[in-house]
Amino acid sequence: MRLRPRDITVIAGLFVILGIVNWQIAAKERVLRDGERMLLELAPVDPRSLIEGDYMRLEYGIARELSGHAEWPADGRIVVVNDGNGVARFVRRAEPGQSLGAAEHLLRYRRRSGRIRIGTDAFYFQEGQADVYRSARYGELRVDTDGEGLLIGLRDKDLHAMAPPTSPRPTSEAAPALPR
Repeated sequence: MRLRPRDITVIAGLFVILGIVNWQIAAKERVLRDGERMLLELAPVDPRSLIEGDYMRLEYGIARELSGHAEWPADGRIVVVNDGNGVARFVRRAEPGQSLGAAEHLLRYRRRSGRIRIGTDAFYFQEGQADVYRSARYGELRVDTDGEGLLIGLRDKDLHAMAPPTSPRPTSEAAPALPR
């Protein structure tokens, strides 16, 4: 079978796309594995988002602190320090070429529709688990050295990780017998 130039172009394009996707997945995996653990205090949000579906709309307290800085660029980085509990506290906006202190970390922000966004603004969970996450007070992120953060979970007011209860899997002995 002879490949036409168009077929070769399509196949090459497919390999390029798959390569880019895999590179992005590997980069996110590196952040999850090696990123700095950081907790961001959640700001109160509209509780109706819990009822709308299987997600919770998130807003971070730091993002609300930054909302008054309309003169800042639409995309940038801030400098934060983790307190004794690992909760990130805003220090200043990061300027190009400015070095960080020993305990300082970068955190990327984006201004969209007039609002500051840090990381993701939604946490998805299994249907019917809204009550488990209703009392969330912190978002737990892994942040790389460039300030890109990935949300990995939620924590309660006492900084305990939140997760739905696990139900034991039925064993073959506990499973009811099927009628013959």
